[in-house]
Amino acid sequence: MADLALYQYVLIGIIFIWSGFVRSGLGFGGAVLSLPFLLLVHNQALVFLPLISVQLLIFSSITLILNNRSSQAIGRRHASTVNWSYLRYMLGIMIVPKLLGVFGLITLPADTLSIIIFSIVSVYAISYIANKPFKSNSKFIDALFLIVGGYISGTSLIGAPLIIAVAAQHIAREQLRDTLFALWFIFVGIKLGAFIYAGIDLQLIHHLWLLPCAAIGHVIGLRFHQHMLKAETPLFFRFLGLTLLVISLLGLWKALS
Repeated sequence: MADLALYQYVLIGIIFIWSGFVRSGLGFGGAVLSLPFLLLVHNQALVFLPLISVQLLIFSSITLILNNRSSQAIGRRHASTVNWSYLRYMLGIMIVPKLLGVFGLITLPADTLSIIIFSIVSVYAISYIANKPFKSNSKFIDALFLIVGGYISGTSLIGAPLIIAVAAQHIAREQLRDTLFALWFIFVGIKLGAFIYAGIDLQLIHHLWLLPCAAIGHVIGLRFHQHMLKAETPLFFRFLGLTLLVISLLGLWKALS
């Protein structure tokens, strides 16, 4: 990013504030909702992916530690903000497809796969907005979506909406964000390991100014998340659905264009 103009650096900083806000506010979408904008500023995905990955590792671990300490401090000694049982279940299903995706074993063209995934997620999103969440009542369908989501998350950043569409049905909303944080922490660790193995520049120097930008958004997002938890359940799911729909439309637009 050495040859960028000043206005491009300013725009990148603003987008990383937005990324931090979305990530801590919802527990997902920080990459998916920021990468399209970042690529409009500087069309080099491998410049931004390591930056986003490192930030996710840092802020997800901080949030998980602080939230679990707060839970213990108020007397909920055995309470956790992470649903470890369902996290282990998801990891058991997704870890192999994730590794296959990381090593680039692609079976469909990326654009075709994106259109399929985002179309499915759009159906989920509309059902949430209409306050009629889809209930599959089928472990097979849930497992299939997790397998596909794990595989796509290994090859790109578009697997999260499909994973969340399943997780939101089985995890209490008070635990949903932090459970996703724990999952992303593991997945991003694998991704960063692949970046290092491939010799991709992690852009460490740019963390010096982009980490504070993301931190600003992160703090704002934490406060927003508390307000969302206090909201009525239909409002929570409508907001979740609206966010998924925005992600899906951005993804479809990018794939079709």
